[in-house]
Amino acid sequence: MAQHSPEWRATNRRKCRSLANTAVFLREPLARMRESRGDVMSVTADESQLVLLAGDQVAPLLEPDAVLDAVRRSFELHSAREGRVFPLVREKLHTGGIFGIKSGDVPKADLLGFKAAGFWPANREFGKEPHQATIVLFDPHTGRPLCIIDGNAITTLRTGAAGAIGLTLLAPPESRSICIFGTGTQGRIQLRLALRAMPGLDTIHYLTADGRPDAAFEAAFEDFAPAHTNQAAKAVGSSDIIITATPGSGPLFPPEAVRPGTHINAVGADTQGKRELPDGLLRRVRLFADDCEQSAAVGEGQWDTGCRAIEIGDLLTGKTPFTRDAADITVFDMTGLALQDLTVADMLWRQARSKGTGTRVPWRW
Repeated sequence: MAQHSPEWRATNRRKCRSLANTAVFLREPLARMRESRGDVMSVTADESQLVLLAGDQVAPLLEPDAVLDAVRRSFELHSAREGRVFPLVREKLHTGGIFGIKSGDVPKADLLGFKAAGFWPANREFGKEPHQATIVLFDPHTGRPLCIIDGNAITTLRTGAAGAIGLTLLAPPESRSICIFGTGTQGRIQLRLALRAMPGLDTIHYLTADGRPDAAFEAAFEDFAPAHTNQAAKAVGSSDIIITATPGSGPLFPPEAVRPGTHINAVGADTQGKRELPDGLLRRVRLFADDCEQSAAVGEGQWDTGCRAIEIGDLLTGKTPFTRDAADITVFDMTGLALQDLTVADMLWRQARSKGTGTRVPWRW
């Protein structure tokens, strides 16, 4: 066995004590760590656990009014630049699917996270939802994951809520008729929340990808007797509000079909190459977006780079005044904002902790 001098042994004992203290420090509860740094935010003991929220645990926590408030807050945070949106990832896969990551943070709220999501059209062959999403929240002080959430229901409802906000801000208040392209999950939530936001609506025209009536869709909105049609131009021309909620494979109607005074919520274009609106239309409209850069990169704005959009959050905060003229055609280009996902996910995580919902997984440092 090697022999060491008393001086070497003393130095080594000091190093060992230092390493042991470091190990103890890393195992301390997060609250004590933050107290030692002087952080204001207090942390409860259950934050040492990772919370998992599966789909059946998410749905009961999603209250439409609370989601609407969270989405409105996300737009306001974005307008004030108190919430950051990180560069978008959106890529086509060899499998035929599309994979994306939307991420961001709200420093003042200690909110950090991302949503990994995409569109897998082949899922329909198995009777499964083509849109798939997972949201992860992190502690911005340590990088430790706090919550992993099935993001499908969140994506559906937060997008519907964004559409409803767009309608209340931009659509003619006296609107009576609506035309919707697409009768899938997103088409239904867009229409349901549109009817809630615009109580004067009493006429629904709808179009489907295969050109056939959708009995389940009609049953879901039987009180309004939705009328199926294959005549896109006629349906668009006779409607006050247009909602396009399709996979975005191409223009859905001719530009001349849109009459003055119409509002359009464009939902489907969220990837390079996707579109729903026809050439030339954007030059005739007042264009609004959840995020101007995303609109120009992956939304309808990619098809006419000369059009300047106004962010919807700037209307909510009063940064940009808006008065609708009777002849205005308005378009809300909805590419999906990372902050929408994060504010809703944060609300759900807090509810899950207070109600004891979800699966707890001990997280060791």
